Amino acid sequence: MRLQSWGLAVGLAALAALAHPCPTQAADTVLKWGDNLSPSLDPHALSDVPAAFPRLNAYDSLLRVVGNPPKIEPWLAERYTGSPDGKAFRFELRKGVKFHDGSELTSADVIYSFQRMIGMNKGYAGAFKPVLKPENIKADGPYAVTMTLDTAYAPFISAVPLVAIVNKKVVEANTVTKDGKSDWGEGWLLSNDAGSGAFKIVAGSFKPLNQFDLEWFPDYFLGWPDKHLTAIKARMIHETSTRVLAVSKGEIDLTDSYLPADQLEKLKKTAGVRVSQDTTMRTFIIRMNNQRAPFNNVHFRRALSYAFNYAGFIEQVKHNYAVRNPGPIPVTLWGSPADLKGYSYDLAKAREELELAKKDGVDISREFDLSPQSDLDETVQAAQLFQSDLIKIGLKPRVTKKLWANLSSEATKADTAPDMWIHWISAYFIDPENWIGQAYDSRFHGTWKASAWYKNPKVDDLLTRARESLDQNTRKGLYEEASRILVDEAADIWVYNTVEQRAYRNRVKGVVFAPVGTLEARTMYLE
Repeated sequence: MRLQSWGLAVGLAALAALAHPCPTQAADTVLKWGDNLSPSLDPHALSDVPAAFPRLNAYDSLLRVVGNPPKIEPWLAERYTGSPDGKAFRFELRKGVKFHDGSELTSADVIYSFQRMIGMNKGYAGAFKPVLKPENIKADGPYAVTMTLDTAYAPFISAVPLVAIVNKKVVEANTVTKDGKSDWGEGWLLSNDAGSGAFKIVAGSFKPLNQFDLEWFPDYFLGWPDKHLTAIKARMIHETSTRVLAVSKGEIDLTDSYLPADQLEKLKKTAGVRVSQDTTMRTFIIRMNNQRAPFNNVHFRRALSYAFNYAGFIEQVKHNYAVRNPGPIPVTLWGSPADLKGYSYDLAKAREELELAKKDGVDISREFDLSPQSDLDETVQAAQLFQSDLIKIGLKPRVTKKLWANLSSEATKADTAPDMWIHWISAYFIDPENWIGQAYDSRFHGTWKASAWYKNPKVDDLLTRARESLDQNTRKGLYEEASRILVDEAADIWVYNTVEQRAYRNRVKGVVFAPVGTLEARTMYLE
């Protein structure tokens, strides 16, 4: 067993020495974060859970999602108003908010941040680019910004918290232009800091998919509680068994929230450790590349949908810390049809669908890849369980483990996207658009969320009308209709909705859970 990605040949003992340099008060305010980490710290570059940690802690947004159940609250914006037609929004900024370099945050930074995200066309740009032109983001003095959309977009306010506000002056000073094309400072910001958040990134500490350090920002605009952290040492530990051992021994203070249930049961019995349990909206999905044979045949996809042992997986692997989620929208959210049954484990029906696929001329004899995430054991367990049953019905699945960074990158092109891969869709923003709209409307092809490469003009129309309607009851009906079509056509295999569990050392206090993204550390402290 070895500790990966901590650095060159650094073991648990060295980790402990690093975390506890001396028995001082300062050492007792340094949190050792043992979660999945991102290949970039640029808050506009990626749209996944690892990237959410630096974004939520080193940066701020106009609005923020807080609490469980979640609600949107003003953050950098003191207040906002929207026009009756749902096209124009005005945000009034707080005065005196400081970036980490001491300069004041103004409307120019907000405008630049939205324009940068749209211009880069990465991360969460897909939520805004279809409806918001960069030139329609305008200042109304130094502390107000007006955004005018091309058309009504009901999820707009829900999506605004996704956009981190960066320091325009700092990023522009580090922007490179080559062949007439700007890199928007991405090469610099992937490892540096241009935020106003509660913590600032320590210069030189970042190693992609490996580590970075944060230190508290005393001038944070919301202030600090009496007890708080002064620093966070974030490290990525690839092997599940090593993460479990590290938190058991106190080498890290908390783990990721993707540990298998059997390991969590073990940690519940470990002295000095507690395991949290929070209802969330993180759906577990087995994706299928709908544009590649034999997955481009509906009967073949239905056969696979009948071949996964949903109840067995939830009971045996998840220890019932999950609920069956038969469609693309979390069952706890409006828009998910209450009567949607989905697929059940039935190998006889799976074989019947395979026969229908063969009558369509589908060759079911080729090997195909089933790709779990190599550093997340639960996805590997799901792949191995699925592989066993697929073999029983005469198919040839090949379990091919890969890292999230590789899978999510490959998934952005139809010809490189995996045949099948396993991941979660988390609650990046609380609207059905986050799950069904961005995953199954073909306008989002080229993002990892839309990596089923599904295309149905009727579904595209339903999802477009749903996001343009300002009436929630109308939207609800449209999402329900789209959900039924997607399930009937077996676009993907939807498994469960999560009860999030994470292991902490007992000394970690002040944890406030929110089902969006990841933990915010400003309220946390150590005893």
